Amino acid sequence: QEQFVESGGGLVQSGGSLRLSCVASGFTIDLYAVRWFRQAPGTEREGVSCISSRDGDSYYTDSVKGRFTISRDNAKNTVYLQMNNLKPEDTAVYYCAADYYCSGQKWAYWGQGTQVTVSS
Repeated sequence: QEQFVESGGGLVQSGGSLRLSCVASGFTIDLYAVRWFRQAPGTEREGVSCISSRDGDSYYTDSVKGRFTISRDNAKNTVYLQMNNLKPEDTAVYYCAADYYCSGQKWAYWGQGTQVTVSS
């Protein structure tokens, strides 16, 4: 089945760090932009960060700028999200998905997500 497999979540105190991984299964990410999304209980899913396919340009939602860093290793078919200085409001299930461009609207290959919980 073609999908991402997310991992690396967990429970961390406010100010702590986590590194999430997103491994593509059944397809290769070379031609795709990959975006991290998150969804907290009772809220809509939001895009957190995206990395483009060709030049590796990265984009972040305002609330995580300066704290999160997205990167990709095409040889490992993996995208990472380094999250520093975590805050309780970062608590959510984190997912990744792919489209041809970061501006795309047809995100695909969703995984099961990984839970991030930040305690105050």
